[in-house]
Formats: sequence, C-alpha cells, structure tokens
Amino acid sequence: MKPTILVEALKICIAAKRPTFIWGPPGIGKSEVVRQIADELKFKLADVRAVLLDPVDLRGLPTVVDGEARWCPPAFLPKKGKWIVFLDELNAAPPLVQAACYQLVLDRKLGEYTLPKDCVVIAAGNRETDRAVTSRMPSALANRFVHLHFDVDLEDWIAWGLKNDIRTEILAFQRFRPELLHNFEPKKNEKTFASPRSITFLSQLMDANNGNIDFDLASGVTGEGHATEFIGFMRIFRSLPDPDMVLMAPDKADVPEDPATLYAICGAIAHKASDQNIGRVIKYANRLPVEFSVLLVRDCVKKDEDLVKTRAFIDWASKHSDVLI
Repeated sequence: MKPTILVEALKICIAAKRPTFIWGPPGIGKSEVVRQIADELKFKLADVRAVLLDPVDLRGLPTVVDGEARWCPPAFLPKKGKWIVFLDELNAAPPLVQAACYQLVLDRKLGEYTLPKDCVVIAAGNRETDRAVTSRMPSALANRFVHLHFDVDLEDWIAWGLKNDIRTEILAFQRFRPELLHNFEPKKNEKTFASPRSITFLSQLMDANNGNIDFDLASGVTGEGHATEFIGFMRIFRSLPDPDMVLMAPDKADVPEDPATLYAICGAIAHKASDQNIGRVIKYANRLPVEFSVLLVRDCVKKDEDLVKTRAFIDWASKHSDVLI
C-alpha cells in the first residue's frame, strides 16, 4: 500500500492497540512514516533497534529489593504516557532477540515490566527477497502482528518532498523519470541505488554545495544510472528562464514543447507559488498542455493547501473538473 493508505491503516491499528509490522524494501521511508504518525497523533517515540540488542537487554538487570530479586527494565521502554515502541529492523535481529519480543508484542509485558495502557508496538523490517540482513521470523511471533506491506508512490513522495524542502530540480526530475524513484534490484547487490532515502540525501548534499553536484558524488549516493540521467536533466533545468520572469508575464512567456523541459518549468514555478501570485501561475498553467496544467496546479496545492481557498484556484478547478476527478 502507498504511504497515505499505510498511514490511515496504522492509525486504525494504533486505535485498536494492535501490534503492527511494516514490510518493505530498503530506503523507502518506513521509519519516516512511523515518526510522522507519532508527531501527528502526539505520541512519543521509542525507537528501539532490535538488531543491536542482546536477548537479556529487553528484560533489564536484576537487583535485590527487600531480599528479593527484581528486574530493572531498560530506560528505553516507556514508563507512562502515550508512546509508540518502534522495533525497527526486528526481523534482522537474532532469533533469540525476536523470541524475547514475544511477550512484549502480544501480552504487553516483559517479565515484571508492563507496557503503559496508552502505548502501542510497531515493528518494521526488510523483506527476505530484498537480500538485506534478515532472520526468518518465527511463525509464533509473526502471528502476533498485523502485517502491512509498504510500496513507493510518486505522488505521495512528491507531496512529502514539497513540504520538506527537497530541491525543486530533484522533484521535477522524479516527475520526469518516476521509475527511478526506487531503483532497487536485489540481484545486482549494488552498494548505492536510488530510493526515497538516498534521493533525500542527494538533496541535502546539493543544499550543502550551493545547489551543485557532480556525477561522481551523485552516483555515490543514488547509483550510476540515476546520477547519469539526473546530471543531464540538470543541464535542462539550469537553462530555464527565471520563474519570476515567467510569472511577470505569464500570458507571453515561452511554453516549452519538450516533456523534460515542461516538467522542469512546472517544478520551478510550483516552488514559487503563493497566495500572492497564484493567479499568474494559473494564467501560465492555462497555456500548457492539459496534463502539465493539472500537474502544475496540483503541485502548487501540495506545497500550500491553503491555495485551494483562492478565487483563482476555484475558477480553474471548476473549468477542469473533468480531469480532476
């Protein structure tokens, strides 16, 4: 399921206090979705890397109280309040560590420790077919979870990227080459490959270098295939007219014919959209091929949802209701 559907499914599982396991290939944002859910629902997050634990770590250390042995639970387990206990990379943990999670997942207990009533358990891990480091999950543990399978979705990632300062040229490129958003092939055993996570790293590197990136550095993050095409796309992006100049004369500015250039100009203009210039954005959008007109306006709204309240957007939407449905 795509991220927006996964989020809604997780909310239901959290409301029912059912332990949930998120499956997906490396780099698609499983951890990020859990953090998003925690922030949205005002839960604190206990991020527990199961692969780093020994079996005894979950139970804690023994101590003597009034002549009796008692167990002191580890500090990373919550004592009170609303928490998500996130067991990341659970199926990469050794079998004995997974076995130690049985009672915590199903009975909400671990020896003398009891999970607070407002806490829920969510786990995540890579699939065995991904050739990542995994241990086969015992059926007794697997049967204790609701299992959700996470897939990459371009539109959801673009919406996230617009709100999280992913560089405009990267968003435009992924629009142009959507199949390169997650270019992971387990059989190739490559050290680097394109994924939502590695593409985010690429954006951060460009931010740190005044928007520049060379092929060697890009390929060291997203792999040679993605880097080759992205560097070529950057040449197109840098040759675009200034988006501010386009918006100063939206009824006269040039309209490209090449698809790559159209994706680039739409991305650049969407990044500039605001309630002050949305009328000029839509004037230019009306001159584009209909699929790019819709793309441009949708990305403006994904960046700033309040734009749907403007008169310019309402008028545009009423004229394009047939393609918006």
